[in-house]
Amino acid sequence: MKSLVIWILAGAIIGGVAASFIVPPMLSWYNEAGYLSQGGQPSAVVNLPNVVRYATDRLIRGQAIGAAIGAVLFAVLGMVVGGRGRARRAASPTPVEPVH
Repeated sequence: MKSLVIWILAGAIIGGVAASFIVPPMLSWYNEAGYLSQGGQPSAVVNLPNVVRYATDRLIRGQAIGAAIGAVLFAVLGMVVGGRGRARRAASPTPVEPVH
């Protein structure tokens, strides 16, 4: 049980770190401005506090989703690896020496 929890926590950390690298480029791609005409000026009026809240909210949500996916994947991996260890221990019992 302890090793399974370690696998789950490791998966959550790895998933969160992976999401930290994956989510920001996705945010910039998803919110990219459309095609500007050659002579046109882009609109620069922005409500900055809302933009910051939106970006941090999406980043934290992406990290939480990544951590959950990593935890589930590593839980399955931990069960597979842990099951092999139990099967190996059950298949080769240690010999018991008789007591005199």
